[in-house]
Amino acid sequence: MTGFPETLAEAVELLRGLPRRREGVRAARESVAAWRAVRPGSRAQLVVDVRPGSPVVDYDLILDHPDGGAVALTAPAEDGVPWTVEHSTHWAASKVLAVDGQELSVQTALLTLRALAGRDRTVHDDLIDHCVLTLASWEEPDPSPEELQRASDDFRRRRGLHSRADMLRWLEEVGLTSAAYDNHLYSLARMRGFRTRTEAESAEAYFEEHAAEFDRVSAVWAVGPEPPLAELAGHDDPFAAIAGAVARPVGEIVVHVADRVAAEVPAPLREAGEGDAVGPVPYRDGFLFGAVRRRRLASPDPDTLAAAGRAAFSAFLADRRAKAKVEWYWL
Repeated sequence: MTGFPETLAEAVELLRGLPRRREGVRAARESVAAWRAVRPGSRAQLVVDVRPGSPVVDYDLILDHPDGGAVALTAPAEDGVPWTVEHSTHWAASKVLAVDGQELSVQTALLTLRALAGRDRTVHDDLIDHCVLTLASWEEPDPSPEELQRASDDFRRRRGLHSRADMLRWLEEVGLTSAAYDNHLYSLARMRGFRTRTEAESAEAYFEEHAAEFDRVSAVWAVGPEPPLAELAGHDDPFAAIAGAVARPVGEIVVHVADRVAAEVPAPLREAGEGDAVGPVPYRDGFLFGAVRRRRLASPDPDTLAAAGRAAFSAFLADRRAKAKVEWYWL
């Protein structure tokens, strides 16, 4: 065992000095390789544990013992609890699902679920999207302090958390520590950076391929049961008929008047030409009758390109979601 105590002491100092952030893992491996070259008899091997949804990593160092076998060292830097103890439960006990190998913890899933109020999507889609974006944004640079602050400000504003007391109360209500909240913000900021870059890079190409989606459409339409809508459709002037339904309601119908990009009007009207009437056709839980008053061809102005970028990003997510291998652990 000559020299082994010194090897252990050096190994402990090496472990304690390794960078604890994801972006420092390569440097950590290089440091261990350099030390192993000095201590070849140790046959040192670095074991890296990447915490899900966190920028922090943990390490073990495996050394050959001179008398046979091996010694595993761990040097937790904060609360003194080895990561092997923290992760001593079943490997999937705290996981909801994995998408292409990217796991989602119960804690992160709950944070995502709390943000879904009033949205017209399924919970399953949002959880899968979170995993897809975590994987897609893996190579994004670390968020700057300013980006983290903007992510935090946006998170708090959307939840009405306008003071420190409000924020602390919310953390207590949902059972989160400040450290867990910071880890969640890190992920949110990195995903936001990926989304911003992707939208900017794909906007022009998406617009060129889908320009008609961004035509400006001024339209009126009525939604309701089929019989009263069929009565409206029987008039020579569909616009006058729908306007008359506003003044003198005909059955249980709801009238809409809007000037929007084509992609944001009801699907039956998106490709209709100027002056065209459509319906009644099935729409959601009833029927739709409508007409296009004006249709202006899209041009690649800044607002239109921004909308094209958002549409391109939505298409990217839908494609990745459709192709992903999804394994649910809670069903």
